[in-house]
Amino acid sequence: MTIFILITVTFFLMHAVPGGPFSPAEEKNVPPEVLARIASMYGLDKPVGEQYILYIKNLLHGDLGVSYKKTGTGVNELVERGFPVSARVGAWAIALALIIGVGLGVLSAIWRGSPVDVFSLILATVGISIPMFVISLLLLRVFAGMLKWLPSYGLTSWRHYILPVACLSFNPVAYIARQTRSSMLEVMEQDYIRSARAKGLPELVVIVKHGLKNAVMPVVTYLGPLVAGLLTGSFVVERLFSIPGIGRDFVTSITDRDYTVIMGITIFFGAFVVISNLVVDILYAVIDPKVRITE
Repeated sequence: MTIFILITVTFFLMHAVPGGPFSPAEEKNVPPEVLARIASMYGLDKPVGEQYILYIKNLLHGDLGVSYKKTGTGVNELVERGFPVSARVGAWAIALALIIGVGLGVLSAIWRGSPVDVFSLILATVGISIPMFVISLLLLRVFAGMLKWLPSYGLTSWRHYILPVACLSFNPVAYIARQTRSSMLEVMEQDYIRSARAKGLPELVVIVKHGLKNAVMPVVTYLGPLVAGLLTGSFVVERLFSIPGIGRDFVTSITDRDYTVIMGITIFFGAFVVISNLVVDILYAVIDPKVRITE
């Protein structure tokens, strides 16, 4: 139902915007007769309701349509070609965000008031406050422009992944570190932590097995939209670093008013969000046996 509502709202909002992929305003040097024939070929001359029904019928057969601007290229092909690229960059960013964010949050909670804690709080404030595109432009300017240590576009070697992954993971690192620190501070004051210490368990076991396991729940909640957003491509980062992922295709399709590409990538992203949230709900039960889905 969620996906159906997303499809319906996106379709009619998209067609409600003035203009179109082959309107005279978009194709200034093309005769009106040619534009009319092109619109007829793609069915854009039909009523919006009829276009919607036809699109749903094709969608039920797994056909996302053909790009209006990239001649001979299907939307399914664009998704199949762009998603693996976005997923590789996003997977590295997620791994980096979890390792640094959780680690920094735990150390910050254990060594409260230490330089590590102060650094974590500053990073969390900066990372959450500054938009991703500002961080991306700053890192691009410093490391690719001024220092010339790293390449600024493409993904032809491991060095090309450093800047995009760093840009994608910066905000999640800050958020995860703050959430982990807050949860760890609360968990470490619980009675079962005192009991574990009273039993003589090593501090590392107390922190990891009893503390972190219970403190990680807010991070798991955040993983749903994070995984969906990063694996399906960051629109800003892919555009800035010329990464041939699904995010760049989505930005281009909006600029070109390529209806089928907009719809196809929106549906793919929405489905990914739903699946990611479902996986998170399952992880709840795995991490905490007390969490169960009741009838």
